[in-house]
Amino acid sequence: MIDNNKHAETNTGEETQEEVSMESMETLMNSASADLEFPSQGEIRTGVIASIAPSQILVSVGAKSEGVIMGRELDQIPAEEREALQVGQEIPVYVINPEDSSGNIVLSYTRAREAQGWEVVEKLQQENATFDGKVEGYNKGGLIVLVHGLRGFVPASQISMARRNEMPGDSPDRWAQQIGEQITVRIIEVDRARRRLILSERAANTESRQSLKERVIDDLEEGKTYTGRVTSLAEFGAFVNINGADGLVHLSEISWERVSHPSEVLQVGQEVKVKVISVDREKRRIGLSIRALQNDPWQDKVEVFKVGQLVEGTITRLAKFGAFARLEGDVEGLIHISELSENRINHPKEAVKEGDTLTLRVIRIDSEQRRIGLSLRKVDSGAFADMDMKALAAEMNQEEDEE
Repeated sequence: MIDNNKHAETNTGEETQEEVSMESMETLMNSASADLEFPSQGEIRTGVIASIAPSQILVSVGAKSEGVIMGRELDQIPAEEREALQVGQEIPVYVINPEDSSGNIVLSYTRAREAQGWEVVEKLQQENATFDGKVEGYNKGGLIVLVHGLRGFVPASQISMARRNEMPGDSPDRWAQQIGEQITVRIIEVDRARRRLILSERAANTESRQSLKERVIDDLEEGKTYTGRVTSLAEFGAFVNINGADGLVHLSEISWERVSHPSEVLQVGQEVKVKVISVDREKRRIGLSIRALQNDPWQDKVEVFKVGQLVEGTITRLAKFGAFARLEGDVEGLIHISELSENRINHPKEAVKEGDTLTLRVIRIDSEQRRIGLSLRKVDSGAFADMDMKALAAEMNQEEDEE
């Protein structure tokens, strides 16, 4: 006889165990579901490529199903980049639609890369950092440079002078030869909403030149000679680049001859030898000289003159302090107002006038200052006459010794 009560108790126990099992399974499933973070539109995630096919790429993004990159979003991936993708590779993806009509999570690789690119360039701008890239294209207004996947624009006004000098003319096609060339830029404007990214090579060069100049200045030695290249000309002199730093050759240090403007003897791009004549490390200034490496023609011209010698000179100009006279070899000397007359005069015009040709006496030669002192009133001086006689006697004695 079957004990129905016992059978009922047994059935009740089995049902209880099934209920416990079902509850445990449900709890586990709920826990697993809780661990899955379902994507939301506009979110950027790091996914793992699950499979690659010609028409789509499946990416695991930690959801209940894999996301898909397909259609236009697939076509927008550059061919070289698409070929380099591999199964198991981690890539950033942008969630376009967390669930389309077919239940797919629609993703975009290029939008994720672009969003990351904007974050990078915004940081570069904040840090005033430079970026080394390549010229990818151009238009009539300037150059196109890719910066972390974004197309940045370098206006013509922000292209370095050196690069512009390589491409003379006004034709937009002149920029074509720069495609593929290396370029260093700084980000000067970022507008993500308008997809506007403006770059500057000039700003980057200014920064790099300044840091380079500081290093060069520390190594420069006054008196040393360097080979440099003329970078620009100004009314007051020429700038010459030596080892990456610009120094100034003042107008007075370009040539021993009188120069009105540097362009009379120099041109941009010309290679020249310069001597460092001053280094101001506090103000970061370098003083250079070209004429210091040249023979001073004045020294050769004045070798024919001796103190006490009588010479012929033509008055070229008058000043309050004296009169200038041109001597043999276009050498100019000064007759101080005190040397024009035995009598006191208030102005040189009381004794001489421009164009007068006079016999003068050399009373001083200052080679360091490149000056010759002349005298009109000492032409008949007995002291100098005695000097002339002594000099003549010395020359005669020397000739006799040589014989």
